[in-house]
Amino acid sequence: MTGVDTAAATGVPERLTALVQALRSHGIRIGTGETVDAGQAIEALGLADRERVREGLAAALLHSEGQRPVFDPVFDLYFPRGIGAPDAATSSRGAEQEFDAAQEFDREDLRDRLAAALAANDRSLLAQLAAEAVEGMGGYGTRPGSGGTGGSDGWSSHQTLSRLRPETLLARIMAGIRQGAHGDAEFTDRLAADEVRRRIENFRTLVGAEARRRVAERRGADEIARRAIAPTADRVDFLIAGRAQLDELRRAVQPLARKLATRLAARRRRAARGRIDLRRTLRGSLSTGGIPMRPVLRRRRPARPELVLLCDVSGSVAGFANFTMLLVQALHDQFSKVRVFAFVNRVDEVTDLIAHGTADPEGLGSRIISGAAVTGYHASSDYGSALGEFAERYAEAVTPRSTVFVLGDARTNMSDPNVPALRAVASRARRVYWLNPEGRAQWQTGDSAAGTYADLVEMHECRNARQLSALIERLLPV
Repeated sequence: MTGVDTAAATGVPERLTALVQALRSHGIRIGTGETVDAGQAIEALGLADRERVREGLAAALLHSEGQRPVFDPVFDLYFPRGIGAPDAATSSRGAEQEFDAAQEFDREDLRDRLAAALAANDRSLLAQLAAEAVEGMGGYGTRPGSGGTGGSDGWSSHQTLSRLRPETLLARIMAGIRQGAHGDAEFTDRLAADEVRRRIENFRTLVGAEARRRVAERRGADEIARRAIAPTADRVDFLIAGRAQLDELRRAVQPLARKLATRLAARRRRAARGRIDLRRTLRGSLSTGGIPMRPVLRRRRPARPELVLLCDVSGSVAGFANFTMLLVQALHDQFSKVRVFAFVNRVDEVTDLIAHGTADPEGLGSRIISGAAVTGYHASSDYGSALGEFAERYAEAVTPRSTVFVLGDARTNMSDPNVPALRAVASRARRVYWLNPEGRAQWQTGDSAAGTYADLVEMHECRNARQLSALIERLLPV
């Protein structure tokens, strides 16, 4: 179904199917059974209360609360206001037409009404005001009366919020709350201010949803669902992840570690069974006339691996390295020994800084920079110097039982990549894997030595948490 077809479809089954397809495209696993459950939820709940439909579909389709930031905006695209409620839809269209007829948009009047709605937490009115705000201040391009086509070329939530500035209404709303406050005024102020900020943030979300809905009517809901919905945190590239996304990833470390530990333990149990020992099986078959009735397995004694991490903690790569170190910290029971080294242009061991149970995972990066000698006379990464120092000072950390993971983008800032140092590390280790947070297309471009290093060790693209967990599960020895 094309984007235009989806936007035009009025049937609930078509909308539900399109919603599921869009969620799948964002990596949310939804099976046929869950889709059927969602259809039954709509049948049971009806369409009169849109928020009940939202919660019912979320309960039927999602597996974790972390998927809500993707689900909610996608739901708004395929089940916009007015779907299934003809009276509400007619009223909404009538209000918009009346609003369009106004000769001049009164921004201050809207701000006054918005302040009152925020103070009363009138959600229905807030949704209506979000629509008015986008209509009056969010359009760009051709406008009515300007000699154009009689409409806007597009709609922008950023432009709407920049002009409306709802966050500046906090003082006005708080002044009204203080007039009716009793008891501890300071305590009441703090609670009320936090609540008003939450309501303002919810209004900003409503404005974003309204702008996406209008753009979807023009371009098709499928295209907007693909391009305008932020992915879940585990699918965001480490190199472009913002503070909020990195915070969400840190919160996801423990659940992800438990899942990986279960999978690694299962792999270890399967490996312990061993393979068929052909010689002993054939010898045993002599008593049954040459028929191998009792296969004899070659027993293995799998040992937990020794793990060595060598992490670039400079610049944007630091978020990737920090998350990986926290994940390994949470997986510590799966290894017999873990040693962690950080570098920018010098190398220092930071195993104690990420020891299991260390508080404040959010401050890991600052602890490493302030507590470890990872920089020399400059602050730019230098892989050649770091690898050379590691091979010279910490050679005993790498043994034939060690699996070494190098974490970094392999950008040398035009310095010598020091290939012999990496070759020396690889010759001592059981295996060496290089996890690169840059896309494969960027390897060996500019100052990248990724291709050079990839000739010596096995290099893998590792751009997000989903790829990282899959690689750790697959690459760790049993």
